[in-house]
Amino acid sequence: MKNTPNKPVGFLIVDDHPFVRRGLKAILADAYPRAFFGEAADSSRALQEFELVEWDLVLLDINMPGRGGLDVLEDMLRIRPKTRVLVISMYPEEEFALRAFRLGAAGYLNKSQAGDELVVAVKDILAGRKHVTPALAQTLATALTDKTPRAPHEALSPRELQVLCLIAGANTVKQIAAALSLSEKTVGTYRTRIAQKTGIASNVELTRYAFQHGLTR
Repeated sequence: MKNTPNKPVGFLIVDDHPFVRRGLKAILADAYPRAFFGEAADSSRALQEFELVEWDLVLLDINMPGRGGLDVLEDMLRIRPKTRVLVISMYPEEEFALRAFRLGAAGYLNKSQAGDELVVAVKDILAGRKHVTPALAQTLATALTDKTPRAPHEALSPRELQVLCLIAGANTVKQIAAALSLSEKTVGTYRTRIAQKTGIASNVELTRYAFQHGLTR
């Protein structure tokens, strides 16, 4: 028997891929038959939809056209601090989840886990709890107790970290620009900042660094 709410639940799904939005919506509609939905494919539309309705839960991707998802997360929680946001991303939770929780997210799921974990995560968050996978719980505990110096990539902004991960995935500047809806010049600027903050100038060395620190798969 399904555990459905007594009143309609509003979900705002923010992801630039239509098939991902459809998949998330189908899973949630099955678990919450009285749910209603909003959708957005980019940061601008996400904030427009967000301000129209007091959504019960926002499902937010990190990588999308315009401003990144973590920037949108900050904006949403500044507008409505009690908003519950579940970040769903392809990026490794070891790094991006920590950033999301520090900004106020209520949960984080890797897209590879979304099918199995989504309803569990949503139920946890709607009940007022944080949703943390066992692997992420260990990462968070380690981060709280680890007194070793911070790794260089932790000084990167969310967008710089995205660019680093895309470089490590063997993407060209043109491909990165298209993926993030940025100009190639802007990508070059981020690349320069990454080199300055990490002390690594070579793409080969950056890729090795990313794998060593679990920033890519």
